[in-house]
Amino acid sequence: MKKQQIIVASSGVVLLLVLYFFGQTVPPKKKASEISGDQPVKLIDANDILQASKSSLTPSQLSYVNRLENSVVRGDVKNQQLNAYHQLATFWKDSVKEGFLPFAYYTAEAAKLENSEKSLTFAAQLFLENLRGQDNAALKSWMATEAKGLFEQALELNPNNDSSKVGLGASYIFGSSAGNPQEVMQGIQKILEVARRDSANMYAQFMLGLGGMVSGQLDKAVERLTKVVEHQPGNIEAVLTLAQVNEQKGNKAEAIKWYEAAKKLIMNPEVITEIDKRIKLLQ
Repeated sequence: MKKQQIIVASSGVVLLLVLYFFGQTVPPKKKASEISGDQPVKLIDANDILQASKSSLTPSQLSYVNRLENSVVRGDVKNQQLNAYHQLATFWKDSVKEGFLPFAYYTAEAAKLENSEKSLTFAAQLFLENLRGQDNAALKSWMATEAKGLFEQALELNPNNDSSKVGLGASYIFGSSAGNPQEVMQGIQKILEVARRDSANMYAQFMLGLGGMVSGQLDKAVERLTKVVEHQPGNIEAVLTLAQVNEQKGNKAEAIKWYEAAKKLIMNPEVITEIDKRIKLLQ
């Protein structure tokens, strides 16, 4: 199994998970209109993202960004544009605290232009890995659209890449508007194509577990996630998610069991403290 096929549970990811899981209790049942996704989502585009991000720049930073954006004029346009995209991505990543969205955008634009499977899947994963914790519906829709397009372009280059197929399906699941069941099921079906052919693909099994959680199929989520932790006992995200699903099911003993298992895998004292608080609430 390739490393990129599994979401690496670094300390930063674990902290994000703690905020994601412990910042909420079992979510309340949604109204039918919310579940159906009938409520319109205000559309935004890359220009909206860039203009909003630029508002936080100093005059010298803004001048630098504008210069790069307008640096392509003549000659070898493709390579000039690629170079500009890479420089812009680096700037937003390294020089601006809240620069993730423009960083991801320019990384994606460079990948589309370069048209290599490696760069396309890297950019797609940037968007996918940040979809789960995104509460803003407009941003979620934009990020999901970017991820889908990148995975689809990568699959045109290599139709047999199961990781890209799973990533594409996950983009539908986590990018769905208000948990739209049609979009969620569309994503699940794409991942099932991989899992049915290769039941040992733990990336697919994990994403199906998350899909079951999103769609409310908690028993299926437990089944998939249990399979993942049996094969990958050190997968912190799978262990924490299994604890969360059992908590949603009302199975307090199992939830505590998996929260305790997660503690053994985590070195961050602050995260362990948050888990202990959760366990205490369940006892």
